[in-house]
Amino acid sequence: MQALCVVNGSMQKVPEEWTEREREMERPVRSGGEEDRETLMMELTRLVQKTVKESSWWEKRGIDCSILAMAFISLPAAFLLLGSSQVVWFVLGLLVMGVAHAVITVKGTHLSSHGALSESAVWGQFWAIFFIEVCGSFTARAGVKAHVKMHHAHTNVIGLGDSSTWKVPFLPRIMYLFIAPLAVPIITPIVAVGQLKGQPLWAVVRTVVCVSLGVYSQYILLRCVSGLECGPALLVMLLSRAMFSLPYIHVNIFQHIGLPMFSPNRRPKRIYQMSHGVLNLPRNPLLDWTFGHSLINCHVEHHLFPSLSDNMCLKVKPIVSRYLKEKSLPYQEDSYLSRLSLFFHKYQELMVCAPPITELVGVQ
Repeated sequence: MQALCVVNGSMQKVPEEWTEREREMERPVRSGGEEDRETLMMELTRLVQKTVKESSWWEKRGIDCSILAMAFISLPAAFLLLGSSQVVWFVLGLLVMGVAHAVITVKGTHLSSHGALSESAVWGQFWAIFFIEVCGSFTARAGVKAHVKMHHAHTNVIGLGDSSTWKVPFLPRIMYLFIAPLAVPIITPIVAVGQLKGQPLWAVVRTVVCVSLGVYSQYILLRCVSGLECGPALLVMLLSRAMFSLPYIHVNIFQHIGLPMFSPNRRPKRIYQMSHGVLNLPRNPLLDWTFGHSLINCHVEHHLFPSLSDNMCLKVKPIVSRYLKEKSLPYQEDSYLSRLSLFFHKYQELMVCAPPITELVGVQ
């Protein structure tokens, strides 16, 4: 039976095979011989796992760990440059600190939330707390739950993983797209405090201590190493932390909102859900370095295989793209400027109004 995809009233054909969803999203299987066949997701997983097993530690984790290490190594130079009375050196120090902060707080927090920095569960938890709480000024428990357990498990499912946390409907489009993101460094710890409600006391204490340690460490180093007064030190903290806030917010909305959205009760199997509801942006040297491939040009691969590191997502990208295209599944890609133009001109439809639900008719 040929399935049809209904998007905003138009009918598009999709292949008839469906895959088994992850265990927590499993629905009763259909009768007949279909459950005996190797599913599309199983076949793709086998191809990807073969490549992963053949890869070295350097490819699986070393490259990304080295990028994070270089970000930390660059920080002493940034603090020293910020102490210069020469404007050029001061601005260079601010740029170095801003890039390092983006690498650590976006790439680091994202990889650590998925446990992609270490095979050890203990070390994985340590890195999640370090990057998310100490460096990112957010609570690790709430961050992992919102991103991994909700957004990834229920990608583009209305009310669950539909990226609605990035919507602020009462803001006009200019304010939302180009001004409000600059307040992310201030909003993040405030939201983190709100997320502490209902958490165990030990988790609350740990988060408060870790967030305070991260913020105070940067402040005291700017005072003692850079020699800045209180006001300039706080301003440098804000500027360095807000330097990549605009592309950070843009990337989070560009790659999901505006794509097919699904009902919690009538949603497709995993490979259909991810291929229809996730979009890749093109290679960008700056964003690839600071945010990581899994958030930029390998987002489809990341949603299909979230435990892979950025470099491994890049390595399996040709396998995934070729496989999806061979099976007549969408492999969605668009440019940054194209998505920005789309959201600018359709802001009311995409960011203010409730998105329409897409039904993949005939196979649910």
